[in-house]
Order: sequence, then C-alpha cells, then structure tokens
Amino acid sequence: MIIYIHGFGSSGEGIKAKLFREYFKEKGIRFIAPSLSYIPELAIKTLEELVESYNQEEVQLMGSSLGGFYSIYLSNKYNLKAVLINPSIYPYKTLPKVLGNAPSFHDESSFTWMQFHIDSLKDYEVTSPQDKNFMLLTQKGDETLNFEEAVKKLPAAYRIIEEGGSHGFDGIERHFENVEMFFKK
Repeated sequence: MIIYIHGFGSSGEGIKAKLFREYFKEKGIRFIAPSLSYIPELAIKTLEELVESYNQEEVQLMGSSLGGFYSIYLSNKYNLKAVLINPSIYPYKTLPKVLGNAPSFHDESSFTWMQFHIDSLKDYEVTSPQDKNFMLLTQKGDETLNFEEAVKKLPAAYRIIEEGGSHGFDGIERHFENVEMFFKK
C-alpha cells in the first residue's frame, strides 16, 4: 500500500497525486492519496491511523513538499520506505511567509494559517533520519525550497537531483519506474 502525502495547501486530487494514482492503478499496486487537514496535528493523526490500519501490509510513503516532511516523521516512527519529492525539510522556517489567509490550491478557497500551526511542526522534526529508507527526488529550480537542505539532511539516501525544474517537480512521470523499483527493493 502506497500512501501519497500532499503538500501545503494541496489535496489528494493534486496533479502529482492523480498521475501517481493512475500509474499505480495500471500496475495493480494499491495507492491512496488522502486529502489532509491543514492543521499539522490533525494531518499527522490521520496519517498515523492510516499506517496503523494497514499493519498487515507493507506500507510505503510518498510525500511532496510538506508531505515530504510528514513522510520523514512517519518513516522514522514506523520504519517505512518513503519517496520524497522536493521535500520541505524545515517547514517552520519556510511557512511563516503564508501566515494569515493561505491558499487552498484544490478549490481556490483559503484557510487561516497561524503561528501556533507553524510552531507545532517542530513536534514532528526528525533529527537523524534513516537514510536507507529514502528516495529523494529534487530539482534545483525549486522556487519555494532550497534543494540543498534535503541533500544535506539525507546524505546517504538514494537521490535523483535534476537541474532546472520547479517546486511542483516538472516531468515527475519520467521517474515513475524509478519510484516503483525503489519500493520493490
């Protein structure tokens, strides 16, 4: 079972989630992409319940941006493999710029993002992640996050670092087979 964890302001119906859902469906691999609360505590609680509900199966994670941060936490807690796509390593440093009314990219609504939400993210930081559990997909052209933070945090992870690109990870479909192979190892 692959659980895809979307980024800040996104949903389980985002572009990457839809592309991966289609790919894994064609391969006969179970895949879910839940739409999570913007409140970190609630998002983590939902994800923990999902992981624990599939205890009979091997759970694997995919996380994009803030979902990458959550994936590192869950991978560490449950010893799971995770694919991180332009992950946010220090969201409590990058997300203060959207304090107040933050965008929901799914339906163009907004929600109120507050300092205590940012502060709560520190509760889920992992200082020494197990690099062997991670595949890191980053693009140097990420306009939102510094890819070097992820490379530094996960020096021994299986890594694909590309020139150019964007925070959304341009051309992610080129790596579907790499992701599938990583999960099969």
